[in-house]
Amino acid sequence: MYQKEYERWLNTDLEDADLRPELAGIEGNDDEIKERFALALKFGTAGLRGVLGAGTNRMNIYVVRQATQGLANWVKTQGGSQTVAISYDSRLKSDVFAKTAAGVLAANDIQVRIYDALMPVPALSFATRYYKCNAGVMVTASHNPAKYNGYKAYGPDGCQLTDDAAAVVYEEIQKTDVLTGAKYMSFAEGVEKGLIHFVGDDCKKALYDAIESRQVRPGLCKTAGLKLVYSPLNGSGLVPVTQVLKDIGVTDITIVPEQEYPNGYFTTCSYPNPEIFEALELGLNLAKEKGADLMLATDPDADRVGIAMKCPDGSYELVSGNEVGVLLLDYICAGRIEKGTMPENPVAVKSIVSTPLADAVAKHYDVELRNVLTGFKWIGDQIAKLEADGEVDRFIFGFEESYGYLAGPYVRDKDAVIGSMLICEMAAYYRSIGSSLKQRMEEIYSEYGRYLNKVDSFEFPGLTGMDKMASIMQGLRDNPPTEIGGVKVVKATDYKKTEETGLPAANVLIYSMEDGATVIVRPSGTEPKIKTYFTTLGKDLAEAQAKKDQLAEGLKPILA
Repeated sequence: MYQKEYERWLNTDLEDADLRPELAGIEGNDDEIKERFALALKFGTAGLRGVLGAGTNRMNIYVVRQATQGLANWVKTQGGSQTVAISYDSRLKSDVFAKTAAGVLAANDIQVRIYDALMPVPALSFATRYYKCNAGVMVTASHNPAKYNGYKAYGPDGCQLTDDAAAVVYEEIQKTDVLTGAKYMSFAEGVEKGLIHFVGDDCKKALYDAIESRQVRPGLCKTAGLKLVYSPLNGSGLVPVTQVLKDIGVTDITIVPEQEYPNGYFTTCSYPNPEIFEALELGLNLAKEKGADLMLATDPDADRVGIAMKCPDGSYELVSGNEVGVLLLDYICAGRIEKGTMPENPVAVKSIVSTPLADAVAKHYDVELRNVLTGFKWIGDQIAKLEADGEVDRFIFGFEESYGYLAGPYVRDKDAVIGSMLICEMAAYYRSIGSSLKQRMEEIYSEYGRYLNKVDSFEFPGLTGMDKMASIMQGLRDNPPTEIGGVKVVKATDYKKTEETGLPAANVLIYSMEDGATVIVRPSGTEPKIKTYFTTLGKDLAEAQAKKDQLAEGLKPILA
């Protein structure tokens, strides 16, 4: 079957000239053909993500057309404005895929609003809401290595598509022949016919205004003298992040020169992910050289932000997503109470895999903290519920341990632009009172206890990877562990059992340990890996780390 499909592609006069030599080069190589054609990229709630190249199991203009036709079929059943917003980041072929998607939508008589240059995820979510679109498309593979690209689909609320909508789109995709099934007109023709329009300056300005209106202490940064080193990691954050920071008064910004401009090859780091040291290394070296207060990096689609803070001894320390989330929650609560801008019955939201230290901080400030499933759309869902009740102003902050933050209802996905603004404002504030981020983090630990949160990953590459992951998760359900690393499991919660959790079903297992630690096991939604999350509490960091190591060692034989 896959051989036949390969031959069809080989014998079709493909518009994308890059695909032809690849197809010719694998002739007679069954393994390579199978890898590209035995499967099709699966469209789920996170859209599509895959390696660039030829075939149904790769990202290329034909797979993008097929996916967009599926989306168009769904949009046409939705009424409303019959409009779709599109944005894209700096990845290889992102602009081509964005214009390809626009051409399919236009050929289906659907209006398009597309950014005239690369812009991040939050800008796409904002434009979807601003133009009252039926859907949005973001062309990105987030922080994956350079050989990947992807396609995220959004609903009218600016949140990633719901499971139900994604299922309908997937069904429509399967009815559409990948090479010939999608309607299509060129981008130029779509513009000429008045079906494709660029996102206006009014929309861009409204986004910046919405972000800047969420300052906790407006005007503070103008006088605080914060020294910042920033890296957009060759992605889409450069323009919006520097624009907003300059607007609020952070002007001493040194940009990492090798990572300043868009470059889909990400030549300075194999994995453009602000969660990992290698991606921040150039920025850290520059921060040391400049004596910066803070080093900050956003990922290619600028929905995640990672930081390194300056310590009293002049060294720099990477700050985890959990720690930044807790620092921001603490800062926003204390600052808004001080300024008299805290709403009545404030609500913060975090994912179930994020640190319970946030629960303790929220309780201290009398803030209701809601725990939701992993995936920022569930945080967006809580904002939507507040909005439906006419109480959207109650939402003050949402975060995930994977470096995603949002402090306002203007978009429904994580936003590294507002994250960058608030982190800089927070650092400037502590600097202005003779303190620092490091000092405040230590104060929080001494007040609430020394929490440690660590994530480990086990990778399962290749065609059988997904099957292996499924069998490990099933094994854990069939034979639940009674102890991990010699520590007794006092409670196991299976998030597939909605009656136990009160949340939608999810492939997540949480083990509460006798010593108060928690261990969480879940497969990644976007990569072939199982993630394990550990939360331990000790009298100091060494004790918390020793407890984590013991639990991780105990899990290894089950997951290896």
